[in-house]
Amino acid sequence: MKRIKVAIVEDDRDFRDLLQAGMRGDVGIQVIATFASGDRFLTELGELDADVVVMDINMPGTNGVECVAKAKPQKPGMQFLMSTVFENPAYIFQALCAGATGYIVKSAPAKDLIAAVHDIYAGGSPMSPAIARAVVASFQGGTSPNIQQEQLTAKEREVLDGLASGFMYKQIADKLGVNINTVRTHVRSIYDKLQVHSRAEAVRRAYPGR
Repeated sequence: MKRIKVAIVEDDRDFRDLLQAGMRGDVGIQVIATFASGDRFLTELGELDADVVVMDINMPGTNGVECVAKAKPQKPGMQFLMSTVFENPAYIFQALCAGATGYIVKSAPAKDLIAAVHDIYAGGSPMSPAIARAVVASFQGGTSPNIQQEQLTAKEREVLDGLASGFMYKQIADKLGVNINTVRTHVRSIYDKLQVHSRAEAVRRAYPGR
């Protein structure tokens, strides 16, 4: 049986190790490479012979969406499974437009990740029902979510994702593994950079049409 060759691009070392451990128990999957940044992945892309790439979206430097946009023309047969903390329709829409094929949240159990890898390799597009509906609605409405937050750090983008998803500060803190005061600090920085004064304004500024 041919094993699916998988590469992981994830800046969080603990989560990167967790992803690798989760897939190690499946006899049909072989993790052939891991990368701590999108920039490193792109540097070694020419020599990389992966079938599926599990790609973090929010990373310092070149983010996951940009990585897919740059990598897909060079490796059209490579499939990209996007991974992030929050189910954000704006990000997944951009990732799909860039050439990604599926999407999974980081909180998903290992069995779901393994199933998603097999699904994407077999020609499917693994995606949560909520994200699928949002993407369909975006196409039907003739508009695409535009993210205007390039000036934000990777962690600030994750916090903003949480705000856009309707989570409270404590829930965002728990999902990101930080304390609530850190979330408050990020929110103040987001408001300052986007020149807004509330959650609703920040979401509207970052994701027009939502």
